[in-house]
Formats: sequence, structure tokens, C-alpha cells
Amino acid sequence: MATRAQLDALPKAHLHLHFTGSLSPAALAALAARAGVRLPAALSGAQAVRVSPDARGWFRFQRLYDAARAVVRGEEAMREVIRTAAALDRAEGSRWLELQLDPTSYAPFVGGITPALEIALDEARAVSDEGFGMALIVAASRTRHPLDARALARLAAQHAGSGAGQVVGFGLSNDERAGSTAAFGPAFAIARRAGLAALPHGGELLGPAHIREVVRELRPTRLGHGVRAAEDPALLAALVEAGIALEACPVSNERLGVYPAAGDVPLRALVDAGATVALGADDPLIFDARLTDQYAVAHAAGFDAHGLAQLARMSFSASLAPERIRAAALADIEAWEARTAG
Repeated sequence: MATRAQLDALPKAHLHLHFTGSLSPAALAALAARAGVRLPAALSGAQAVRVSPDARGWFRFQRLYDAARAVVRGEEAMREVIRTAAALDRAEGSRWLELQLDPTSYAPFVGGITPALEIALDEARAVSDEGFGMALIVAASRTRHPLDARALARLAAQHAGSGAGQVVGFGLSNDERAGSTAAFGPAFAIARRAGLAALPHGGELLGPAHIREVVRELRPTRLGHGVRAAEDPALLAALVEAGIALEACPVSNERLGVYPAAGDVPLRALVDAGATVALGADDPLIFDARLTDQYAVAHAAGFDAHGLAQLARMSFSASLAPERIRAAALADIEAWEARTAG
């Protein structure tokens, strides 16, 4: 069995992590104290949040996320989120992080969505170096009007790039049951014309029919989650053929009630079918599980050193990381596999 230290040492790309949800409970508490805000006890980190997979459960999760987001007030708080995310990811062997941000939520404290995004991009550049890079995914919300998504897509397009401190993709998050998927198509078309990857959520709370809709209407590069494609072999085969990678977050799948246990998430079935699967932590602040914990779940489910190295390689192949970071990480993954398997 690989130890926790060995799992931390495995080089990884982290492709599914939300801005405020990336914080640790301690960092959130410090921001709350600075803002003079009292946090719900469930955000203390004393116990992982578990909810039911229905509208009531999602409401509880969203209420907690909103409470956490309410303490990120102003430029310095936003920069602190970026610094914390980078430090925690580095400690777990992450070489490349694509952090999802909806600047709308932070705009009132910094003068608008443009300054909010530019602050985050500036700090992402500051925390990046030869060994680690962070880029941003601008993510619209299904619970807001599709015209808001178009405004965010145009903003993302203005900062589109291919390296650290750039916007590399455009996403769509929040409750999959909200809104009309097709109504967000024009926003994704704007992002696509700017060269941004299409990175919507789909296939977690809802099953194969919703995945087909997302694929048809939004033409994703990757699917946020997408794990329920395993319920439809024909759909899964189509995703594999189309080269659409899946961002699997097994612990959050369990704690949102989608699966009884994290080990029930069909990682093996997805990989055996030929899918590119990148593990992500989603919202570790709320679900009390970071990136290495996802690899620990895979390890407990039967992924040996070779299988874990394969997952790490797939995280880079699915990423938008620069070739320099990708090549160095792949070489180090091979060395990790040789050490750990031996």
C-alpha cells in the first residue's frame, strides 16, 4: 500500500477546484475574523458535510458555500484565497492548478467583475514559478440569467491565454437541475471563438440524459464530474471517442449523496472503458477532502502504483498546462511509479 507521503509525492494536475471552496477551515476562519463575520458551525472543519442528493440537500450545501463566500471581501481577501490554494496544492504534489472562479460574487467588494478577475489573475501569476503554475477557469452559474454568462464569457475572452496567470477555460457550475442548458450555448460559443476550453459541469446530480444534453449544446472539452456516464455504456464510449475528459471528484460525489461511499464512484469502470479521468477535490472546505484524498480513494478501490500513476498522467493529458510543466511532471511520474511499485 502506498503511504500518504507517497501519495502526496505523486505529481498531479488539479483541474476541478472552486475558488472559495479551495480554502482550509483555518484560512476561512481568519478571513471571517478579519471581516467580523460569524461562520456556521458546519464550516469549522470539525466534521465533513454530508447532504442528500435532492434539492433540499443542494440548498444546504449552497447555503454553506454562500456563507463562506461572504467573508471573501476585498482585494486582499481574494489574494489570500489564491495564495492558500497554491500552498495547499503544492503540499500535495500538484504541479498545475486550474482554479474555477465566478467573479460576480466578489465584484461588489472590488469595483466590478473585471477588477475581480484581474486581481485573481495577478495573484495567480505571483504564485506561479518553474515548478508550479496556476491558471483560471471563469465559471458562470446555472442559477443566473444566460445573459450574465455571456458577459462573463466576453470578459474571459479578453484574458484568454495558455499559461499561468491566464484564463484557460470557461465553465458552467451550480445545480445541474437549474436553468436551460441550451440557453448557455451562446456564452460557450463566445468562449470557444476566443480559444478557451469548454468546461461545464454535468453528470453528477443528473445522469446520462443530462450528459448527452450538455455534450450536444455546449460541446465540452472536459466534463466537470461526468461520472454517471458509467450508467450508459454507449454514452461512455461516445465520450471516449470524442476525447472528452472527465473531472472525477469521488469524495464530493459521496458527500452530496450521489453514491453511498466514495469507493462506489465508478472510477475503474470509467478507466477500463478508455475514459480520460482527472481526479479533483471540488470543494475541500466543505467536504473535508483535498486532492490527495481523492487518490487515496482510488488506491483503496484497487488502483495500485501503476494505476495511480496512470491517473496522474491523465490529469496532465486532460489539462491545459504548458508543455514545459507537463513534460517535467510526466518524467517525475514515471520515476515515482518505479520507486513506489518497486
